[in-house]
Amino acid sequence: MGLNIEEQKAVERFKTNVVEPSMHKLVILDFWAEWCGPCKALAPMLEKVAAEYADKGVILVKVNVDEDKFIAGQFQVQSIPTVYAMFQGQPVADLTPARTESQMKQMLDDLLAKLPLSSEGAAAPEQDVGQFIEMAEQVLAEGDAERAAGVFMQVVQMAPENVPAHSGLIRALVVGGRTEEAQSIVDALTDEMKADASIQQALSALELAGTAVDDGELQGLRDQYASNAGDMDAGLALADAAYAAGHRDEAADILLGMVEADRAWNEGAARTKLLQIFEAVGLEDEWVVGTRRRLSKILFS
Repeated sequence: MGLNIEEQKAVERFKTNVVEPSMHKLVILDFWAEWCGPCKALAPMLEKVAAEYADKGVILVKVNVDEDKFIAGQFQVQSIPTVYAMFQGQPVADLTPARTESQMKQMLDDLLAKLPLSSEGAAAPEQDVGQFIEMAEQVLAEGDAERAAGVFMQVVQMAPENVPAHSGLIRALVVGGRTEEAQSIVDALTDEMKADASIQQALSALELAGTAVDDGELQGLRDQYASNAGDMDAGLALADAAYAAGHRDEAADILLGMVEADRAWNEGAARTKLLQIFEAVGLEDEWVVGTRRRLSKILFS
């Protein structure tokens, strides 16, 4: 067809991510870019509406125009954000004018009343929430805890038994400083859900957040430890408070220094605290991988 290798890959991605799902679902196709302020302003609304309409057979797919220039060119995208509705491989509506939640819902309701979505399109929420969990995890990783919590909450409402959604919601609330709300979510979980590894990660994050202090108290702990770096109890208290305040590098440096000085102190409390932090952050996180490497070097040197 005269396409180069990169263009062929772009077409295959588009076929997999958009065309094939659109055979039995209504796809909201959002053209965006990292540098586009209006795109980022529109994104939370699109995510929220798509999550609410997931059980009606609606999904959201985002196309970065910088990474998929060929696809953007095929749609003749002149400005962004540009948003289309796709059904059975074809654009069926330009949703770009809908800039509010009510406008978007009205346009979707009109489309859904006319389009012959199959019963497969109206899949159970559990089958549709994966994309929203992935989206929320990405938003949380980018530092927008409030927005991530909103998406996770939508998923929990659609799929109350979904464990990853509960884990994400608890972690997002913790990052956002809403620990009491996070605890209420935990209290409502079944014992089986609490035993899940992803919930255990969230529980570690919540427990660590419970050691938060104000700036004055944190500085006091720093001064106390600086005056006597050999005081292990002071070091552990400072590491707890530093991590809860978002200074994870400081917390790790203190704990690694304690392990190096006396790894057996208080039954290995410094190492145990590090492992708890690793679990809370996520074992695949680059910072965790690097810090674990530093810990291993100390333990096996």
